[in-house]
Amino acid sequence: MPSGLMALLDDVAAIAKLAASSIDDVAGATGKASAKAAGVVIDDAAVTPRYVTGLSPARELPVIAKIARGSLKNKLLFILPGALALSAFAPWALTPLLMIGGSYLCFEAAEKLAEVFLPHHESHSEEAQFANAEDLEQASVSGAIRTDFILSGEIMAIALGTLTEEPLIDQAIALLAVAVVITAGVYGVVGLIVKMDDIGLKMASGGSAARQAIGRGLVHAMPRILAVMGPVGTAAMLWVGGGILVHGLEHFHLEAIPHAIHAVSEGAGRAMPFAEGAVQWIVNAGASAILGLAVGFVIVAAVMGISRLRSKSAH
Repeated sequence: MPSGLMALLDDVAAIAKLAASSIDDVAGATGKASAKAAGVVIDDAAVTPRYVTGLSPARELPVIAKIARGSLKNKLLFILPGALALSAFAPWALTPLLMIGGSYLCFEAAEKLAEVFLPHHESHSEEAQFANAEDLEQASVSGAIRTDFILSGEIMAIALGTLTEEPLIDQAIALLAVAVVITAGVYGVVGLIVKMDDIGLKMASGGSAARQAIGRGLVHAMPRILAVMGPVGTAAMLWVGGGILVHGLEHFHLEAIPHAIHAVSEGAGRAMPFAEGAVQWIVNAGASAILGLAVGFVIVAAVMGISRLRSKSAH
C-alpha cells in the first residue's frame, strides 16, 4: 500500500483513539477493499474525461475539481452512512444489492457495445444545446456528479463486501479511507490525463532536444491513450460485474456456473505451469466477463423491448 495511505489511516486511528483497533488490520482491510473495487475505479477514470470535452482548456481543471468535490460529497454524506447502516442492520441484503450493482455494470458495458454496432445519430451536437459556456460547464458538472454517484455506490458496496467480518468501527475507517483515497486518485489521474497534451506542448516548445522529443511524444500519444481508455473501462465493467455475479451465485449455492469457471481456469493453469497463477486469473476474468456480457445483453434487449412497447403505446 502507498505510504500516504498508511499515514492517513494512522492519523485517523490516532484521532479516533481506537484502542481496541489495530491499524494494521484497518490498513489491510482498506487495501483489500480498494483492490476489489479497482475495476469500477478504472471505469470511473475512463468515463470522467468526456465531461470536460468542449470546455475551455482554462476551465478543465476547475471543472474536474468541482466534480471531485461532488464525488467526495456523494461518498461521505450519502453512500458511507447508508453502507454502514446496511452493514449494521441488514447485512443479508449486501449480496443481492451487489448482484444488482454488478448487473448494472454489465448492462452499461453491453449498452456501450450495442451503441458501437447499432449507432444512433443525434441531430445536434451536445455543445449546441447550451446558450453559453457557463451553461455547458454546469451541465457537464451535474451530469458527471450524477454518474459518479452510481459508480461511487458500486465502489463502496464492493469495498463493503470485503469488510463484513471486520468490526463496524473498522469498516467505517476503511470505507472513509477508500472514499478519500480513491476520489483523490481518480480525479488526480483524470486531471493529469486531460492536461497531458498541454504539458506535452509546453515541453515541445523549448529546452533540450530530449525534452522536446518527449513533449511531441506526449502530444501524439494522448489521442491514442484516450481512445484506449474507453474499451479498457468497458472490459473492466464486464470483468467486475461478471465476477460479482459469479460470487453471488456461489453465495446462494447456485454453483454450476462458478464451478465450471473455476474448473476451466484451473485446467488452463495446469496446462501452462510456468505461469499457472497468471493464466488462471486471465481465464477466470475472461470467463466472468463473458458471463457479464451475456447478462448485460439480456438486460439491454429487455430495456429496448420495453422502450419499443412504450413508443408504440404512445403512438
